Amino acid sequence: MSSDLFEPVGHGADAVADRLMAATLGAQELFAVYVGERLGWYAALAARGPTTSAELASSTGTDERYAREWLEHQAVSGYVTVDGEHRFVLTDGAREVLTDADSPLYLAPLGRLQAASGRVVDDLVEAYRAGGGVSWQQMGDDARTSQGALNRPFFLGALVDDVLPSIPVLHELLQRGAKVADLGCGEGWSSIAVARAYPRATVVGIDIDAPSIETAQRNAVRIGVEVAFELADASSARHDEFDVVMFFECVHDMADPVAVLAAARAMVRDDGYVLVADERTEEVFTAPAGPVERLLYGWSLTVCLPDGRSASPSVATGTVMRPAVLDGYARAAGFAGIEILPIEHDMLRFYRLLTA
Repeated sequence: MSSDLFEPVGHGADAVADRLMAATLGAQELFAVYVGERLGWYAALAARGPTTSAELASSTGTDERYAREWLEHQAVSGYVTVDGEHRFVLTDGAREVLTDADSPLYLAPLGRLQAASGRVVDDLVEAYRAGGGVSWQQMGDDARTSQGALNRPFFLGALVDDVLPSIPVLHELLQRGAKVADLGCGEGWSSIAVARAYPRATVVGIDIDAPSIETAQRNAVRIGVEVAFELADASSARHDEFDVVMFFECVHDMADPVAVLAAARAMVRDDGYVLVADERTEEVFTAPAGPVERLLYGWSLTVCLPDGRSASPSVATGTVMRPAVLDGYARAAGFAGIEILPIEHDMLRFYRLLTA
C-alpha cells in the first residue's frame, strides 16, 4: 500500500479542502467500482478485450447510455484506455485488481463493503446519536460477501503457503492430523484452506450467521474438500476437545469476546494451540497515523463498531483492537496471556493465546 496516497491532512484551509476533494474523487471511483462489479461490466471487459459501449451494454443486458458514461469515467480515471474508435480496454493493473478473484491484490469487493455501509447510513447516524448498533445482517449481503471475497486470496494462498508453515508447533499439529475449530469462520475460506493444505486434519467451521454457513458449505463442495460447518454461537459450551482453535479477523467484532475466548479455552486441549489473527493496529494510540490505522478506524466507524454494539451488552471493541486489549480479554477468559508471533503482514497481526 503506497503511503504517498495517504499523507496526513495539513492544518491549513487549503490543505483540508484539497483533502476533501481527493476524498470525493475516491468515493466516486469506489461507487463506479461497485457498479462495474455488480453489473458485470468489469468481467465483460476482461473477457472481450476492446469493447464499445454498445457492445458492453448488449453483452451485459444494461443500458448503453449509462454504460458509455461509466466507460468514459473509467477512462478519465485511468482504469481503462480508449482508442480513436471509442473502444475501451482494461489496463493490466485494473484487470488484476478488479477481476482476478485469486490475486492477493483483488480489491473490487471494497466497493461492496462501502455500499453496505452507505445503504444503512441513516441507521448508523441514529446509532451514533442514541447508542445501540447496526448489525451485519442489517447491512445485507454486500457486507458479508465482500469480506469473504477480500479474505479469500489470503486464506487460500499466503495463510497456508507462508503463515502456518512459519509456526512450527502449529504446522506440526496440523500435519499430524489435528482436530481444528475455526470460530467465526464466515464464508468458510479459512476452514477450506486449512482442510485442503492439511488433508489429515479434521476441520470444523463455526459461525453464528446462517447465510455465511450456507455459502461456506457451497464453497467447500466447489473446492472439493471436507469441512464440517456448523451454525452456532461460538460462546456456547462444547463437549468435544480440539487440538487447534483459530480466530481470523473476528474477535474485535464480538459483543462478548471474553465469553467466546473462554469457550475456546474450554474446547482446546491443554497442549493445543489457539491462533488469533486480527488487525495490525498501532500498539498505542498515535495521531496522525499511517494508512492502515486510518483504514481500520474508517471500517470501525462504518462496520465493526456498529456491528459489535448491535448486541447487548457489548464491550464495544471496534476494529482497532490493540494487543493490550486482546491480552486483557484472553486473561479474563482463562488464558495465561498472549504471544505476538513474528509474522510480517501489512494488515494482520498474529497471536498465540497461551494455555499455560
